[in-house]
Amino acid sequence: MAIVWYFDFISPFAWLQWPRIEALAATRPLTLRPILFAGVLSRIGQKGPAEIPAKREFTYRHVLWRARQAGQPLRFPPTHPFNPLAALRLCIAAGSDVRATGAIFDWLWSQGRAGDTIEALAPLAATLGIADPAAAIADPAVKAQLKANFDAAVADDVFGVPTLAIDGRLFWGDDAHDFALDYLRDPALWDEAEMQRVVSLPIGAARI
Repeated sequence: MAIVWYFDFISPFAWLQWPRIEALAATRPLTLRPILFAGVLSRIGQKGPAEIPAKREFTYRHVLWRARQAGQPLRFPPTHPFNPLAALRLCIAAGSDVRATGAIFDWLWSQGRAGDTIEALAPLAATLGIADPAAAIADPAVKAQLKANFDAAVADDVFGVPTLAIDGRLFWGDDAHDFALDYLRDPALWDEAEMQRVVSLPIGAARI
């Protein structure tokens, strides 16, 4: 099965899922694909959680509670939302592998450090073996890869992050991880009668 994890470092839910993604990557081939969440929101015409004041407050509290329940460290970066482009490009420049992805997540969400500029990320870049991080993230090949990642997300109909795509089946959110694992163990569950029926339900009302 082709397994792809679409994520953006801006998402605390991606950080919550990360330990399980790391564990899954140790047992199966898995592609880590950083994308710009803002681009996804623009494409589908939707606001992000942090753009709705009451939802922003609830989301931050919920994320902290979820992390505590899981025994996972979580400290928000100095500002949120923040511009994640530098972190996304740094990840690509470093190979988009488990080591680089985990290091950037840890920097932002465990240590609570800034990741909105390459200057803020420079000490981390050095540990990843990137001597000139500014040049690395300005590399046209890095920018092209980030765009290619987004194009792949569009082709897969990704509508949020984090999303595990397994042979084109989308499992959105860290709370869908167990669903994804069940599908990996038994792909036939996707084709069960009730699973098929609910996706073809008629729409009874729609907003104008």
